[in-house]
Amino acid sequence: MSSRPRSSILAATLARKPRNRALPPRGLIGRIQLAAIPVAALLTILSIGHARAEFTVCNQTLDVVNLAVGQKVDNADQTDGWWTIGANQCVNVIREELTNRYIYIYATDVFGHAILNGSTEMCIDRRRFSIRGIDECWQRGHIAARFVEVDTLEQVRWTFFLTGNSP
Repeated sequence: MSSRPRSSILAATLARKPRNRALPPRGLIGRIQLAAIPVAALLTILSIGHARAEFTVCNQTLDVVNLAVGQKVDNADQTDGWWTIGANQCVNVIREELTNRYIYIYATDVFGHAILNGSTEMCIDRRRFSIRGIDECWQRGHIAARFVEVDTLEQVRWTFFLTGNSP
């Protein structure tokens, strides 16, 4: 063990000169930085494209809501469900750009009671579903429910806000 006190060993360690490490030429750093800019821009554009939601429903109530959606698919009415939306949360229910002016929604509370008063009768089921056609729900083994018509004004993206008050 050394006879020098610890404080002088620490001082000697701090007083050492840093080693000269080889740095890349300045031109190389500039080229790397220039190449990184288009790559970063491309990644930004791609990430924005994947994050787009085309029909979003936001639950601005204090309760959890279960949601079903109706729309025209290949010239036939189709309903899909269920999405569960927590209080003050949003869910993307249609991920493609909207091609229909009208989208239909039906929402229930956790007890299955309707919380929207719609006028368009469409079919639903108790569990997750995708149903083609809106006629004769009961005869086909489904449940008839009254959906609210949402006019998207022919926009390609739309957000609907559930506020607890029927539209």
